[in-house]
Amino acid sequence: MSTDRVVISGAGWVTPLGSDIDGVWQRLLAGEGSIGAIEHFDASTFATRFASQVRDFQLEDFLGERAGRHARSSRATRMALAAANRAWTSAGLGPLEAPEGESQRSPHVDPRRFGMYLGSGEGRMDLDNFARTCVESWSDEDRRLDYEHWAEAAAQYLDVVAELEQEPSMCLAHMAAEFGCRGPVSNCMTACAAGTQAVGEAFEIIRRGDADVMLAGGAHSMIHPLGMTGFIRLTALSTRNDEPETASRPFDATREGFVMGEGAGIVVVESLEHALNRGVTPLAEIVGFGSGADAYRITDIQPEGLGGAAAMSRALEQAGIDPSATDESGRPLVHWVNAHGTGTKENDAIETMAVKHVFGELASKVPFSSVKSVLGHLIQAAGAVELITCVQAIQTGIIPATMNLNTPDPKCDLDHVANEPRDCRAVGGVDVCLSNSFGFGGQNNSICIKRFSA
Repeated sequence: MSTDRVVISGAGWVTPLGSDIDGVWQRLLAGEGSIGAIEHFDASTFATRFASQVRDFQLEDFLGERAGRHARSSRATRMALAAANRAWTSAGLGPLEAPEGESQRSPHVDPRRFGMYLGSGEGRMDLDNFARTCVESWSDEDRRLDYEHWAEAAAQYLDVVAELEQEPSMCLAHMAAEFGCRGPVSNCMTACAAGTQAVGEAFEIIRRGDADVMLAGGAHSMIHPLGMTGFIRLTALSTRNDEPETASRPFDATREGFVMGEGAGIVVVESLEHALNRGVTPLAEIVGFGSGADAYRITDIQPEGLGGAAAMSRALEQAGIDPSATDESGRPLVHWVNAHGTGTKENDAIETMAVKHVFGELASKVPFSSVKSVLGHLIQAAGAVELITCVQAIQTGIIPATMNLNTPDPKCDLDHVANEPRDCRAVGGVDVCLSNSFGFGGQNNSICIKRFSA
């Protein structure tokens, strides 16, 4: 049976600022970032030697002895499990004891009506052993790999489980096994748009009646040699090695690339009827999801921002919100646009253009800021983590700032909430948020949430 109303009933995250929802929120509002020298590997010879890292993370702190079931999983998978456990608990679905080797169970959820949609990235390659395999199978005489010897070396050095855990679907497998999910499950890899797409698709699955409850979100860690090298070669990363703390500066005229981050964000998406039947007060209501492709180039953004504008417009149309309308006080109906806002020259200027396409004359009156200025760019986890910041904005009435915005750029001339968070409680709080996630390949997703009211 289809349903018209879908809500967020729980949320959890693991971020470079921590994992406690309120604690991270306060650090974010204070502009307390965690960007510093890379600790995961020796990056001393890299053009970019800093990142926004999750520190002191242990899955045992979240799952206790149950963490042992996932001991060989990737870093991203472990962060997703931790975030999901927090979301599960905050939604009133647990914690629950389960026999060793078995999935958790909730009396509130029919496993067959419980699904997952993740935007989980690939696991870290076992680079040392892969490189060793290649070196030992190299033929100097033929100047190529000897593939017969490569297969022999691979059988000796490559670990079967380590290779398997690199697959993006493995995060989904660990999550389903941990939480007893037997309903619809999917994982998408739409680059930086994946986290938002995952929540949006979960929203649609519940709307059409295929599930009652979904765990949705994203997880990723690319702070490893191959991950950093790829983005360095694309000239997408900031190289401010002498001032990493302020390197992430979306919309600023001196911006020159994003700061790599890592983490996970998971929300419990649920039909309103199901949530109310079990006595839960939703955190927010999902009212619109939009997707649009640039159909342009692999990494370059469509110069007029048409794909991003299409995604925003579709989300607002589904939500029944006119972007050109205001309330009786003259305030736009969207109270905050969480920008994709990476800090690259191209993204920030073109996203600003896209917002102008959508909101027209009202664009300058809509707060449009980027939390990546503090968190860094969490890649496939970014959209889900940033959606939780939208939930927090609605809960608290405060819009987070774009930090490090000190040199205005004429191409980024909207209300970017520069350097200080904005307390909106005196004007009615924050009721409606639109969150953008735009990925390489021209994949654009926007999701609209609003304050829940019965």
